Amino acid sequence: MPVPATLIKPFDLLPPDRATAVLVGRLEVPGVGPHLVVVREDRLLDVTAELGPTMSDLLDHADPAGAATAAAGSGSWDLEEVLEASLAGSVDRPHLLAPVDLSALKAAGVTFARSMVERVIEEQAKGDPAQALALRGRLGDTVQAATRVRPGSAEAAAIKERLVAEGLWSQYLEVGIGPDPEIFTKGQPLSAVGVGAQVGVLARSTWNNPEPEVVLACSSAGRVVGATLGNDVNLRDFEGRSALLLTEAKDNNASCALGPFIRLFSGDFTLDALRATDVSMRVVGEDGFSVEAVSHVAEMSRTFEELVGHAHGDHHQYPDGFVLFTGTMFAPTEDRDAPGEGFTHHRGDHVLIANHALGTLVNEVTHSETAPPWTVGVRALVANLAGRGLLR
Repeated sequence: MPVPATLIKPFDLLPPDRATAVLVGRLEVPGVGPHLVVVREDRLLDVTAELGPTMSDLLDHADPAGAATAAAGSGSWDLEEVLEASLAGSVDRPHLLAPVDLSALKAAGVTFARSMVERVIEEQAKGDPAQALALRGRLGDTVQAATRVRPGSAEAAAIKERLVAEGLWSQYLEVGIGPDPEIFTKGQPLSAVGVGAQVGVLARSTWNNPEPEVVLACSSAGRVVGATLGNDVNLRDFEGRSALLLTEAKDNNASCALGPFIRLFSGDFTLDALRATDVSMRVVGEDGFSVEAVSHVAEMSRTFEELVGHAHGDHHQYPDGFVLFTGTMFAPTEDRDAPGEGFTHHRGDHVLIANHALGTLVNEVTHSETAPPWTVGVRALVANLAGRGLLR
């Protein structure tokens, strides 16, 4: 189903300073296959043969932004037409894919204090939103005390001892203020969907939500070379019942969205500049319901570098690079269907995730069981690139 024109216009998908931003992505050309592209004025420049053939190749370049800026290209597409096709869900026209391919899809959890509190409540409620309402009042002050300490510090350890004695310690507090953050696999390479595509929640889930996040694009050496936006779709009822259900809560068909482009670090756009930005989110339902929220990246309890260091290093390598979701503070509590039940998705919801430096990622919510199936894996990609003579 197309994204309504009343929600967003094609060029609103791009950051306001797109003229100076180095934006790279992946374009699906029907009947041909995926292309590596660079935004160049009002065109999408094909740099597949020059810098690719995969995004993993480009992210491993010694100077990705410099290479993308200098690329001559071998053809181009009208940028507005591609953005329009992507928003319309027109798979029979050139349209944007998720901007990563072979990179591992990794995620960090519980990196914001507000999210940590909600995860504790979610766990204590065993996935029941009605119980969560009462728990917010009972646990709020005690758990909030844990949000004001530096993770892994002596003060954090002392708070842990006090909470254990009170019977309030939680696995979410462990990763929120303990020495080690939560790092997990969000999905498999090539399983993410792009802008305009449907995102999926399991039909049998009754409590779920989007998770708007900054996503770091990292080389195989663990160097952060750019960033994009992501929706780490989550099933709160599944994860709340048991942490051992995390994979079933997080990794389903169409449950990971990325895009619209990766912005490579160059000029004034740096990791420090990204730290000073906000991520806003709006959910608009066909039932007239809407909710908005803003995450201030600077309020993360751990640094980007710390999270990347826990994902990659002597203990774990990623030969094809990786992207890292850096966590969200969005855990909606607004009632939607009935008093005390909080927020959950309806089919047909549109989720808009925006950042001044990265643009806007928009997707429509459906059930994972009815979303377009994931059919293009590594074998299919390699076969396509080989058939086009692009493998060196």
